[in-house]
Amino acid sequence: MTENIHWTWESVFPAPAKLNLFLHVIGRRDDGYHLLQTLFRFVDHGDSLRFTPRRDGAIHLTSPLPGVPIDSDLTVRAARLLQAESGCAHGVDIHLVKRLPMGGGLGGGSSDAATVLLALNHLWQLGLSRQRLQEIGLQLGADVPVFIFGENAFAEGLGEALQPVDVPPAWYVVLEPPVLVPTATIFGAPELERNTAPIRVIDWKPGVGKNDLEPVTAARYPAVAEHLRWLSAFGEARMTGSGACVFSVWQQREDAQAVIEHLPEHMRGWIAVGLDRHPLHALIA
Repeated sequence: MTENIHWTWESVFPAPAKLNLFLHVIGRRDDGYHLLQTLFRFVDHGDSLRFTPRRDGAIHLTSPLPGVPIDSDLTVRAARLLQAESGCAHGVDIHLVKRLPMGGGLGGGSSDAATVLLALNHLWQLGLSRQRLQEIGLQLGADVPVFIFGENAFAEGLGEALQPVDVPPAWYVVLEPPVLVPTATIFGAPELERNTAPIRVIDWKPGVGKNDLEPVTAARYPAVAEHLRWLSAFGEARMTGSGACVFSVWQQREDAQAVIEHLPEHMRGWIAVGLDRHPLHALIA
């Protein structure tokens, strides 16, 4: 629905959230990195970015995130890396509206970085291919390439080997426990199971699989366990990524809305429809 937009410097560029419909840890490499299988689904809720050109070549984030040094911010790093990889001398002011929580498992920072790469490749008229942008994005984090890939995807390896998957229409109830979960801490937990049997992409269907990280996160963060228990009273609930956010799947918007209407005052949540493609997919032919 947004793919027919003529994207310009005046446009607001979306950075949608992702959900891991399942996440299996199937092994661990000698270098310590984990081998994963997961299903990424984009949803129509997320951050948004605008860009203003600069003539001095500088990359400037107009609203820095509290506690995040500018040089560590993924949007700034993405723009600088794109400059370096393309030889581009243009600068830009980045205006970020942050809606997704940090440490929530929704891919907010990765999605922001991918939107920077996609938008500036278009606005700066660099002409880099989707594959090249995915390679650049991988230098920023394992979840960045799927947002550039732009389709709901079955992912393997470190999460960068991607195959497109048709995911049936669905609505999602997403809850945001008020904790920031460090991904490295969960993956480094000694109690994490790392030997789930691999599955084939053709064998996946909605409801198949689980999140191997969920028991570890829920045990270490009581707020995550509380939100899972509450949401499970209405239907199957599971965690996305390494947490903290949890979600349930619904066929009709009305059913998802009915769940949110029961949300206790101390909990935060929202509903979103699943997307077939990233809203910026058409930026690259």
